[in-house]
Amino acid sequence: TLGTQTDYRDGEAQTDPYSPEYIVCGGSVPELLTLATLTWGRGLPAGQEAMEMIDRIREKRAWEAALPPMDSPSNIAKRLKMMEEMERKEWALREQEIEKLHSIRLEVLKKMLWRQEENQSKLVAKRLNDHWQNHQKTKEEKIKKIQHDCALMLRKLIAKRKNVMGKLERRDIIKEYTDFSSQPYAPLSRIGCFPDKNSDCYVVKNFYLNSFAGLCKLEASLPDSVKQIKIKAPKPKCIITETGFIKRSARLEADLAQVHQ
Repeated sequence: TLGTQTDYRDGEAQTDPYSPEYIVCGGSVPELLTLATLTWGRGLPAGQEAMEMIDRIREKRAWEAALPPMDSPSNIAKRLKMMEEMERKEWALREQEIEKLHSIRLEVLKKMLWRQEENQSKLVAKRLNDHWQNHQKTKEEKIKKIQHDCALMLRKLIAKRKNVMGKLERRDIIKEYTDFSSQPYAPLSRIGCFPDKNSDCYVVKNFYLNSFAGLCKLEASLPDSVKQIKIKAPKPKCIITETGFIKRSARLEADLAQVHQ
């Protein structure tokens, strides 16, 4: 079967572009065959480097055509001289290519080193931040402990100051129950009393307030005087006295009304 190539191919199944078979006539070397080493993705489509290589191949073909024949000693010497010059030129070109590759590798190496240094600096910054956070947490815990110990010692000093002589005092129950800030009314949580522990038992639970049916029943039990609001219109104020004179406040209101108009 003959090899064919179509434009309607799936991108994932696309192979290298089709190159038809060719036959070279005897004694001829087509210039196109110098590009046989180039393939798709490796030189094709041709870029700047591929074009420079093509130009060098053309120059070399022209140089080979210009070589003198080896029929005399002078032509042989001239041919050797031209070949030495071409060899020096090729070596110089190779050195340029090597330097170019070295420069590209150096740039890549610089980027890799810079990226590695950046990652290392980020890692060091993260470690320092974690270390600082741990120190801050330890410091806060120590400060909290110092404050707790300070409050404890102050309470002990206050208790000692109340009883400087060291006399034993009996509990005065009447005094405790008359003082609403005492232990029976407001127990301290630090001695194990939590007044709000069972606060749910004090919540008011009413059928009339917690359900819709209860609200309807409560509304039906209310008298009409509560549900129907009656507003009485205010009576006009009497601005004339018993003797037939207009009150002073009424005169002021009339003057203000005229000014407003």
